[in-house]
Amino acid sequence: MQRWVQIEFDCLPLRSVGRLDIPIDASPKYRAFCERVKAAFEKHGAHNSYYLHNARCRFHLTNDPDQGLLEFGFEGVLLTDDQDLHAMHADLEVQLLGETCNWLTEPVVRWFHETVSRAVVVEFDRFVEAGDLEQTRQRIAKLQAASEESGGLLGMYL
Repeated sequence: MQRWVQIEFDCLPLRSVGRLDIPIDASPKYRAFCERVKAAFEKHGAHNSYYLHNARCRFHLTNDPDQGLLEFGFEGVLLTDDQDLHAMHADLEVQLLGETCNWLTEPVVRWFHETVSRAVVVEFDRFVEAGDLEQTRQRIAKLQAASEESGGLLGMYL
């Protein structure tokens, strides 16, 4: 099945963030990422909030991949309902990464910025339905358990 909207993202449940301090030896890129996650945590809290990053959204406006493609990058928080089953709102930073649409105008770009957020809310529900969120939760629980068993030194080889 072809999709007219393609969305991909990495998902970090904010409840899995155990510490908000940034490693002193963090690279500038990692430090910036940690600061964005920390700001998201402070703004939205950890309950039913997910930090989406390494994310892309592509809109195909025609059936020709060489014409009518809009590609956006985004990063930010998605909030779910109390049962963690449905996406409710996306607070995203969106930027146009590229396009093959020579008729594109600025008002259309602004409209698509909002459309990215709405498309991500729909896609996150599909992510939950596919069981990807539960797999993410299980992976985080295993990592936390392993970290606790090793005295918080997981990955330190100590």
